Amino acid sequence: MFIKNNSPLGAKIPYPKNYSSSLLHPIPREKGRDMIKLDVKNGFYGEDIWNAYEISWLNLKGKPVVATAQIVFQYDTKNIIESKSLKLYFNSMNQTKYESKAHFLSVIIDDISNCAGGSVEVVIFELGDLCDKGLPAFSGILLDDLDVMVEAYDPDPSLLDIEHTDKLVTETLYSHLLKTNCPVTDQPDWASIMIRYTGQPIDRDGLLKYIISYRNQQDFHEQCVERIFLDISSSCLPNDLEVYARYTRRGGLDINPYRSSKKMKPPLARISRQ
Repeated sequence: MFIKNNSPLGAKIPYPKNYSSSLLHPIPREKGRDMIKLDVKNGFYGEDIWNAYEISWLNLKGKPVVATAQIVFQYDTKNIIESKSLKLYFNSMNQTKYESKAHFLSVIIDDISNCAGGSVEVVIFELGDLCDKGLPAFSGILLDDLDVMVEAYDPDPSLLDIEHTDKLVTETLYSHLLKTNCPVTDQPDWASIMIRYTGQPIDRDGLLKYIISYRNQQDFHEQCVERIFLDISSSCLPNDLEVYARYTRRGGLDINPYRSSKKMKPPLARISRQ
């Protein structure tokens, strides 16, 4: 075993709250290759293709952006990167503001290339890009394109409101911007969330900001969904309500809580990040 003692692998490390490129941990390729007496010059060509499904940052208004990334390392970079360190690195960016996707991309290309000891290729896919490729999303009205200023990252039901009219609507609203955190490990959990209701129209800007306000919340998936259901019920007084969150998998498991004011079955469609 040739992983250095300061590697995060196997160590209990708190999830970072602030961006740091120093979280990336290199592992020299030559050590593993020496063990099998491999001479790369006479061996092969190739690349290592990594897919990262938990990428997020904030725009300059504090609104989250969620994405996936494909990272390609050439076979002859000096180092590979310890995978837990890459995960910690990406999570250190969750509350960092970047002026654009291009700015974010330039930072990670520089950081990962420096750690790998060679240039890497990185492509960022926002979730809308994945939907354009035919990967599924909820049906309904996507809230994530709303241009909102975000200041609350702890649950704030005061953000919820309705349009006070005599008109009742039945509509489905959804967002990919729900992030909560495990109450045991503080590991971030990512979800797409659907709200389907009948009632007076819910203010969409406020609903999106309310969903984002869970970004620092520590709770189990099921309890987060129940809290959201209760807050919308209390603040918006819908006649009927469904709340459905599809979380990304961890350790081979994805958890998808569904709560409804009527006894019914949820749609069983996997979301693009799952």
